[in-house]
Amino acid sequence: MSSLLESCKLMDQSSSALSTVAIASAALSCEAARANLSAFDLTDSGDGSVSKEDIGVSSDIKVLLNGSKLAVSSNKGDDKVNTDSFSKIPVVYGNVREAVKSLHSVIRVVSNSGEKLGGKVLHLCFELRNLGEDSLERVRSNLGSVGVEGLKGIFEKECLSEESLRNGVKLAVEAGLEKDYVKLVKDVELVLRIVWKIVAWEAVSAFFVLEGVEFLNEKTGGKGGEFDGGNVKAEKKKKKKVLLGKGTSVIVEMIKDRLMSKGEGLEKIVEEFLSFLDPKSADFDGLLKKVKEILESNESRRIPKTPKGTRDFAKEQMTIRKKAFSIITKVFERHCATALDTPAFELKETLTGKYGEDSKLIYDLADQGGELCSLRYDLTVPFSRYVAMNGLTSFKRYHIDKVWRRDNPSKGRYREFYQCDFDIAGQYEKMGPDFEVVRILSEVLNALNIGDYEIKLNHRKLLDGVLEICGVPPAKFRTICSSIDKLDKQSFEQVKKEMVEEKGLSVETADKIGTFVKIRGPPLELLSKIMGGTEGSELLKHNASKEALGDLSILFDALYKSRCIDKVVFDLSLARGLDYYTGVIFEAAFKGGVQVGSIGAGGRYDNLIGNFGTKQVPAVGMSLGIERVLTIMEEKAQNQAVRATETQVLVAILGDKLAVAAELVSELWDVDIKAEYKVHKKVMKHIEYAIDSKIPWMVIVGERELNEGIVKLKNIETTTEEAIPRSNLVGELQQRLKLDP
Repeated sequence: MSSLLESCKLMDQSSSALSTVAIASAALSCEAARANLSAFDLTDSGDGSVSKEDIGVSSDIKVLLNGSKLAVSSNKGDDKVNTDSFSKIPVVYGNVREAVKSLHSVIRVVSNSGEKLGGKVLHLCFELRNLGEDSLERVRSNLGSVGVEGLKGIFEKECLSEESLRNGVKLAVEAGLEKDYVKLVKDVELVLRIVWKIVAWEAVSAFFVLEGVEFLNEKTGGKGGEFDGGNVKAEKKKKKKVLLGKGTSVIVEMIKDRLMSKGEGLEKIVEEFLSFLDPKSADFDGLLKKVKEILESNESRRIPKTPKGTRDFAKEQMTIRKKAFSIITKVFERHCATALDTPAFELKETLTGKYGEDSKLIYDLADQGGELCSLRYDLTVPFSRYVAMNGLTSFKRYHIDKVWRRDNPSKGRYREFYQCDFDIAGQYEKMGPDFEVVRILSEVLNALNIGDYEIKLNHRKLLDGVLEICGVPPAKFRTICSSIDKLDKQSFEQVKKEMVEEKGLSVETADKIGTFVKIRGPPLELLSKIMGGTEGSELLKHNASKEALGDLSILFDALYKSRCIDKVVFDLSLARGLDYYTGVIFEAAFKGGVQVGSIGAGGRYDNLIGNFGTKQVPAVGMSLGIERVLTIMEEKAQNQAVRATETQVLVAILGDKLAVAAELVSELWDVDIKAEYKVHKKVMKHIEYAIDSKIPWMVIVGERELNEGIVKLKNIETTTEEAIPRSNLVGELQQRLKLDP
């Protein structure tokens, strides 16, 4: 065990050094290939969908390439290449970092078994293979465009290939299966050595693409030089000097200093280069230290970060959010609801016991004054508390605001997020509010124009009837509902295992539940089939189930007449885990390409308001998963022009006279024209800003215009420009803006 642990420690050190050097080699390749850096524009989305290590790799690449005139962002040129070998760098290299850290954490606990060490080593082996294959692709690309003859031939002698990596991994897997952990580590060390050579060759090939001709000319005194008996020649045409990144230029200079005084002939130079990148060489530590210094100079490592599960919203995102909230509010107000606002936190006793197994996700606040409080988990319970507290018997309201849940962030799932709720409380005709709320959810999703979706619908009393018929004890109804609610993410076999092994149901009971919860289809057709089928005969003998089927019959007829039933699916697996539901329950799911899960849900809760007061006020409501909807809208908007502001006019002052800008822009503000101003000597700076910001009109004022009492009015789209009297500016703009859409 001691020998195995020591070998793992050496592997840990070597792999850690490799992950750093590989970043430097990849950065050089980015410049050699004039790569598009958009793949490295990763930010923490707050929902756990982007790995911290992926973001770290992207940040390191950008630090090394800061200031480069070769590898640039996508908005500076469309001629830059962006192949998979570059776009995969954040994920591939991030996975290696995670694997190295995972191995390191196990090594620190000396008492760990060989099996656990072996598992971490094998995981690292797979990630190293991916890194090696990714790097090898760039080596070949670099050699294809290198300006130095003979370099490719030297590389081919190394016999580095994907096959050599795969063979090494196969040997490691076989050793792992045999539980021969000493051999496993030796096999992975072999893979690690191969990857080291590939990464070193990536640096060599990228260096010769960037500096090869100039370096060889300089080394031979500018004579072009012949090496190894004339077999290898440097091209005589001198390359135009280009500006490398601040980090990569330091690394390149270190390499040139090392090679300038070493060896003659291309093979000797390459040999010396590879030796410099060998972890066993005396000078390697100096190179590694310098690369780490460059990466650690990254200011972004020291800037504040948002808490896990939260995020900031940039101006482009805010534009989309404002538009979405406006659309949703318009639909809610069309249905004659009034707005309501409640505190961000409630007494803990108000929220306790309302959310079933999810109650553990409530954020509790520290006691600051004799009251135990918690951040609100949803908007429904505060609404119910408000209705009861004010003695209301009828209330139709909407509420758009933030809620908080101490959940594990995932794609489209945050700890702080907005909900958009619509609720109807009070006595109405049977199933009337239920119909309207489902219709509202459909209207909102249609108005947001996100694409195809479906609304799954069920009835809690029908589900309770199914559970009773199947033999589930009433005390376990809610916890079994929580398991069934996972069927949209897990197979029935997984849910069955949870119900049997964790919640104590018999296999027979779980299987019988399975025959019911697999039933789904078009509402009217399926309801008719159930009423006349075997399942229906059992359900119709059960009073609660019979009542639920009657409710659904009324609801489905109303939805049919309302022309929105085509989006509804009757699904007996829908359970909705919240404890307070008593009747119809529903959930909307997006069917497009973006995987976001549920995008809206709701149901009837007739007893919740009564929990807070003396009157039982029946209620039904829906909540839109706005963060997930916005994820879909942001994805759709990626290839569309999004205006962050509604600016109509840019007042462009040529010079440095703020007072002139203040006078002109204030006149526009006073008549409700959306305007902003810029003060700069160069007119092209103003025009570029207007184009980038998609501002339709410019008012240009320079020294000449001031002297002549005029301004220039420029239409950005048509590029036409005309002089008008200064005194007519406001009237002219008002007229033209009315003509503009």
